[in-house]
Amino acid sequence: MINISEVIETNKMIEKENLDVRTITMGINLLDCAATEVDVLCDNIYKKITRLAKNLVKTGEDISKEFGVPIVNKRISVTPIALVGGSACKTTDDYVKIAKTLDKCAKELGVNFLGGYSAIVSKGMSKSDELLIRSIPQALAQTDFVCSSINVGSTKTGINMDAVRLMGEIIKDTAENTKEKGSLGCAKLVVLCNAPDDNPFMAGAFHGVSEADAVVSVGVSGPGVVKYALESVRGESFEVLCETIKRTAFKITRVGQLVAKEASRRLNVPFGIIDLSLAPTPAIGDILELIGLEHAGAPGTTAALALLNDQVKKGGIMASSYVGGLSGAFIPVSEDQGMINAVEAGALTIEKLEAMTCVCSVGLDMIAIPGDTPATTISGIIADEAAIGMINQKTTAVRVIPVIGMKVGDCVDFGGLLGHAPIMPVNSFSCSAFVNRVGRIPAPIHSFKN
Repeated sequence: MINISEVIETNKMIEKENLDVRTITMGINLLDCAATEVDVLCDNIYKKITRLAKNLVKTGEDISKEFGVPIVNKRISVTPIALVGGSACKTTDDYVKIAKTLDKCAKELGVNFLGGYSAIVSKGMSKSDELLIRSIPQALAQTDFVCSSINVGSTKTGINMDAVRLMGEIIKDTAENTKEKGSLGCAKLVVLCNAPDDNPFMAGAFHGVSEADAVVSVGVSGPGVVKYALESVRGESFEVLCETIKRTAFKITRVGQLVAKEASRRLNVPFGIIDLSLAPTPAIGDILELIGLEHAGAPGTTAALALLNDQVKKGGIMASSYVGGLSGAFIPVSEDQGMINAVEAGALTIEKLEAMTCVCSVGLDMIAIPGDTPATTISGIIADEAAIGMINQKTTAVRVIPVIGMKVGDCVDFGGLLGHAPIMPVNSFSCSAFVNRVGRIPAPIHSFKN
């Protein structure tokens, strides 16, 4: 039973502490749309998405008004398109047709992003997988709301280094194809290891084959609430610090559970998961400073982030039986003013961010790098992150933007939720001889658990 004090507390979190539901994401299975002709396939995809998600945006807006909870984004994720288009798509242009269909759906339905222009290639690439991957630069240049993700490794399979090498080239081509917009296409493209089937956050969202025909999942964002709570425990012990974060995460997750259940009921679609991820509203960097760091990136940053991430998960898991997705702390540089300040102060480097990804939710996220960064260097960065995920049995990812025409010291503005970012330096030493080896890195010894 919810009492009046809880209602008052929730209102305060919303009005003064920036609590919001970051996204309601509907996942839709497109496997039954498969056809042998591209036009028929696109028609099937259009009909199914627009039928199932026709009330998604209105439902989100109605719940927001009635419950007084801001719902920032309404999104759709679909079955990895490489699985859906295998029979129909013979060229990269065929896949681009599908991307344009997905974009048309997103625009007509009024959603913010549509994810799932994806392939799962952690052990090898089929012809369909490779065609989709090679179509990405063109697809993201010709669409506005489509997001793409490629899973190149897992703890059970190892890392597909052929796919890693190819993705370095694809990221560079995507940057070049969208250079008139600050290489924005790369902001809608992420490379993952151990990608979850139920992630509601972009750009890595896709509707996994283990999911129901359609589900509704919610991503809750509450770093403002955590920041407000931590301001009251300055100088207290680690026990008090941890308990404060954990209790706050519990309250945030309960709000998400309420919204998710109501959206599920109104849309007549099963409830999937709550993803409790501290996305920058305001800034994760600010929380790290409240924990006791001068800047994110100072010695102790990885330990502080590990503490934050763990307590968020512990609090969330007690509030809902279906916490899933990524659930932890995001550290996207361009979206987080605290991280931007740390970069500009010289406190935070890509190497330190990589260390931080060992203990946070995802990986190197929304990092702008010089436009002349070699494709092999980007592939090396991807391989490093994938190795962290593979060995530590966690999701890791890389979303870097080589901004064509920009160098270290410049700043790029992506606009809106994607924010702005200083161009960060990358290690100038070559890894091309390593990256150009063919094959895959085997799964680690601890993957054998049968």
